[in-house]
Amino acid sequence: MQISYIETEGLSIAIREAGPVEAPAFLLLHGWPQSSYAFEQVIGRLARDHHVVAPDLPAIGDSQGVPRASDKRTLARLMRGVAEACGLRQLVAAGHDIGGQIVFALLRDHPEILSGAAIMDVAIPGVAPWENVIRNPQIWHFAFHAVPALPETLVSGHQHAYFDFFFNVLSKQRASISTEARDVYAKAYFRPESLQAGFDWYRAFPEDAKANAVAPAKPIAVPVLYLRGSAEPGDIGEYVDGLRAAGLANVEGDIIADSGHFVADENPEALAMRLARFHRQISPPG
Repeated sequence: MQISYIETEGLSIAIREAGPVEAPAFLLLHGWPQSSYAFEQVIGRLARDHHVVAPDLPAIGDSQGVPRASDKRTLARLMRGVAEACGLRQLVAAGHDIGGQIVFALLRDHPEILSGAAIMDVAIPGVAPWENVIRNPQIWHFAFHAVPALPETLVSGHQHAYFDFFFNVLSKQRASISTEARDVYAKAYFRPESLQAGFDWYRAFPEDAKANAVAPAKPIAVPVLYLRGSAEPGDIGEYVDGLRAAGLANVEGDIIADSGHFVADENPEALAMRLARFHRQISPPG
């Protein structure tokens, strides 16, 4: 695996890349409060038979420069730029958490570049059961992160402790998020612009919901796999039904065993196997 940089729209996007460049591809998009390191244990398993690229989202980790906006349509356009610069073929975009929201925007705005898509452990703004999710008091951080400036003031200098709260509460076994990984994630949001970028993803939720509420002109036929960790609360069927109602015509759901919210950290082998199987299912013979 190598780390390199892609220039797109004036930004420098750091990527982890592995696997044969002519092979069917994966674009792996992380969520909050993580970086591309979330897929460290997944990339090697997929790269045996696939070209795998995992970027640090704009302004996070080793990526430099602040995007013009933080809505998921803007981020999806930037990720299309990364995919095209890397020459990704027969592409499956797989996103976790915020990364899954970006994958949904890719499906809506850029389906022609995708052979398939996977959305993991996330609710999509404006798509059922979104309204139930944002009313859930246990999801308090959505509202807190959207407050202007205050989260940066309180969390700056305390990233490690703040992020640990979520890793401990949302994972099935807190030890599955290693000390090394926690250190990497805290460092990825150490710069002021990085910390703000992460909170700005939440501040863009109203704009995302408004965009997603508009029905696509025609059903989107790209095959989609929706995944949740086995210890994640909620009925996966509600999420799959919501995606179908939002215009995704070919969606299936599945569970990653022995995982809470952070499936790539908690059960990377099972996740890699499921993603590889999905790619085989949707790939043409030969």
